[in-house]
Amino acid sequence: MKASRIVAPCLAALVLLAAPAALWAQILPTSKPSPSPSPSPTASSSIADQTATGSDPRIEQRIRGIFSQIPSLAHVTVKAQEGVVILGGKVGASSDKAQAEGIANRVSGVVTVQDGIVRDTSLGSGVAGIKKVTDTFGGIAAEFPLILAALLVALVIALVGYLIASFSRIWRRVTGNPFLAELVASAIRFMFILFGIVIGLNMLGAGALLGAVLGGAGVVGLALGFAMKDTIENYVSSLMLSLRQPFRANDKVKIDDYEGRVLRLTTRATILLTPEGNHLRLSNSTVFKAVIVNYTRNPQRRFDFVLQVDTKADPTAARHCGLDALKQLDFVLDQPPPKAVVKDVLYPNIAIEFQGWIDQTKTDLGKARSRAICAVKSALDDNGLAIPDPITKVKMEPDEPGPEQAAPTSADAADDGDVAPEEAVTGMVEDERAETHEKQDLLDARRPTE
Repeated sequence: MKASRIVAPCLAALVLLAAPAALWAQILPTSKPSPSPSPSPTASSSIADQTATGSDPRIEQRIRGIFSQIPSLAHVTVKAQEGVVILGGKVGASSDKAQAEGIANRVSGVVTVQDGIVRDTSLGSGVAGIKKVTDTFGGIAAEFPLILAALLVALVIALVGYLIASFSRIWRRVTGNPFLAELVASAIRFMFILFGIVIGLNMLGAGALLGAVLGGAGVVGLALGFAMKDTIENYVSSLMLSLRQPFRANDKVKIDDYEGRVLRLTTRATILLTPEGNHLRLSNSTVFKAVIVNYTRNPQRRFDFVLQVDTKADPTAARHCGLDALKQLDFVLDQPPPKAVVKDVLYPNIAIEFQGWIDQTKTDLGKARSRAICAVKSALDDNGLAIPDPITKVKMEPDEPGPEQAAPTSADAADDGDVAPEEAVTGMVEDERAETHEKQDLLDARRPTE
């Protein structure tokens, strides 16, 4: 069904181009070169001072004889006096007037030509035009068996091309890429259709029309290229991304300012699933030119945070205290080791940056960073290196003791110790990919990544 929708327009185009060249010459008005104007006398061309005896009758006879052999000029009158030819009568088209004047100017002995021919606009002239069209269609009907044979040959060649292009498994195995395989199949179909049209036109003797058609198609293609520049750029970017494979499905990436897990790569866009569970579509031309950060490719990832201590405190003691707290956390890797560096002195505080590494396959970055901040802050507080408070607070003691704060339950303590990676978004990606047809995704786990 899909092949018939594509072949039908091609066959219609072949029918329009299928008429023999002689018939096209009758249907389409052919442009004839405009006759050069009558040569005007100049200093280099002179006119004889005497007329040769009997030259005017000879000129009239010669021009009438020529006009009698041309049906469109058969009713043109000719009169010659002293080498001056006067044309009269009626013709069916303006081009016939120019033709008559051009012929008369070329006869030897003619000094100049005065054109008195008028165009015939009578009803009889219109009937003659209708008869001409009728004769043209009669000629096409006579050529119909040859046209039908050319159409059948072109159709068979086009169907062979579609048959070869339908071997998608072979082309995918040869190219190793589904998008490139579809591109090769489309090119094969186009080449066979074009080859069928060429063969059909040659059978009809109208091969010369192919050059004009291809020339016009080139101009149209150039105009469409400028008009569809963005679309073509996106198409080429899709091809390059499918070949380069810069990420895998379910990879956590950041493309420019957009972050999420890769859902799929299509022929037009890269689709991400954001941490909020929303679909984010980015055009492939944008992705191809963007800076891509892949958080999944390397399982080890560093987290960092900044805490401040009073300027009166020993920064070295604060650094070692925080590092000991980080090393006691089981999810912080020993290699690379955690670090603590003095970031800046912001009176009245000293800013210290703590850094640690985790394994993303076992630990969630956000949870790990949260637990690390709590552990380091508690260690600093226990060692008298608490974060100073520049604000003076006045606390009014109530007459009656307020309710005591409830101690954290065992469930809360268990939640605080959970640093396992979040699987919600990852599960959404896997579920949706399981429902998506393979042909709609250009990501291939079997191909090497960039």
